[in-house]
Amino acid sequence: MMPDLDDIDRRLIAILQQDGRRSFKDISEETGVPASSVRYRVQRLEETGTLQIVGVADPLRIGFDRLALIGLKCEIGKARQVCEELSKRAETSYVVLTTGPFDVMVEVVCRDVAHYTEFLHEVLPTVDGIVHTETFFVLEAYKLAYGWGVGDSGTPTPPAEA
Repeated sequence: MMPDLDDIDRRLIAILQQDGRRSFKDISEETGVPASSVRYRVQRLEETGTLQIVGVADPLRIGFDRLALIGLKCEIGKARQVCEELSKRAETSYVVLTTGPFDVMVEVVCRDVAHYTEFLHEVLPTVDGIVHTETFFVLEAYKLAYGWGVGDSGTPTPPAEA
C-alpha cells in the first residue's frame, strides 16, 4: 500500500536522503516548517516504515570479501515464504520476489568464501521451498545507491549514491 505523502513529506525524505544526520532545526530553517512538525513527520514516516535512517557502508571496503547475488527457483506457491525466511538472515541485504527465470533474488554479504560456502550449503538447504540456486559473485561494485528519490513534485528521481 502506497502511503499518503504530501509535498512536505517528500521534501523531508529528499533532505534526509542527502544527509540523514541533519538536525530537525536545520531542516526547519531550510523548509520553513516548524521543527516540531519536522520531528513529528519524520517519526511518522519511520513508524510507518516509509523512511529508515541508517548508515550505509560499502561492504567490500569494511572487511566483507564476498558480495553475491543468488537467483532462486522455488516450488510453486513457496516463493513468498522463501523471501520471508531469508529476510531474517543477517547475511541477506536484499531479498525480492521477481519474475523471469528466478522466483527470488537475494543479495548476500559474507566475510569470505568459507562463510559464503556455509550459507550456501548449510543455511539455504534448511529453507523449505528452494529447488535451485544460481550464484553471481560481485567482483567490483560501481554503484551502491539507497536514496530512491521522491522529488519535490512527487515524481520519482534516480537514487542518490551512497
